Amino acid sequence: MQAIAFYFLLPLFYLVSWMPFKLLYLLSDGLYILIFKVFRYRHQVIKENLSNAFPETEEATVSRIQQNFSHNFCDLLVETIKLLTISEKTLKKRVVPGNLEVLERLNRENRTTLLAMGHWGNWEWSSARFNSLDIHTYCAIYHPLSNKYFDGLLFRLRSRFGTRLYSMKDAGIKIMKNLHETTAIAFIADQSPPPENAHWCTFLNQETAVFTGLSRISQKLNLPIVYFSARKVKRGLYEMNAELLIESPKSVTAEEITALYIRRLEKDIRSRPDIWLWTHRRWKHKRPL
Repeated sequence: MQAIAFYFLLPLFYLVSWMPFKLLYLLSDGLYILIFKVFRYRHQVIKENLSNAFPETEEATVSRIQQNFSHNFCDLLVETIKLLTISEKTLKKRVVPGNLEVLERLNRENRTTLLAMGHWGNWEWSSARFNSLDIHTYCAIYHPLSNKYFDGLLFRLRSRFGTRLYSMKDAGIKIMKNLHETTAIAFIADQSPPPENAHWCTFLNQETAVFTGLSRISQKLNLPIVYFSARKVKRGLYEMNAELLIESPKSVTAEEITALYIRRLEKDIRSRPDIWLWTHRRWKHKRPL
């Protein structure tokens, strides 16, 4: 059944990917109506997430953020599919470098670097664009899908421009194996880990579990951590920026590393809440007693 669904949808994905951008965003507008107005996809989850994250915000403002997010979600959907066929030249025009000085310095020093990222802006396009910056070799930690067909499609899409993909279970071994190279290893760490193996902190006014992989690997290997993001400038245009979080992770605790990452991501989310991934059931776990 999985194979039938995949091979039925595959031609549609490529059809979408070949669309010119004006038509692509018209499709996104149509998907917004279908997904969020007709089917009301995760309407209550998004509303509750926003209301809990911004308890001081008026309901009308929360509703406006939710509407803007829903439009942005559909843009992200079609933009990700676009990666199947987008040219490197076009991608360079659509994702432009901002302040990347810290990455350029670390590259000159031949230092492998951990990139702390979040589901803010367009993480898929920025990951693909990173490879043409002529600095670090880009690697990304990912969680394989249970559907092997769609997982293979995403793997092909994400690795088109040279990104190395490390599954979560193999990440530590792969990082150790390639320490002789100057790599940038991306952790999108704002997902929901098992509560018993997480760091716990306050994030967007809520008690939140955070993956420990970023802090554990950075401390074990004493690798610098850089916060990396792709801010949405306007529809179809993003700007990449990098900011040093910590140069020497062994000088602080794992909890302090997590706090640095969470506070920096929270700053971006508060500045543009509509471009973070509010459909995610981020706060489904409670801290173990």
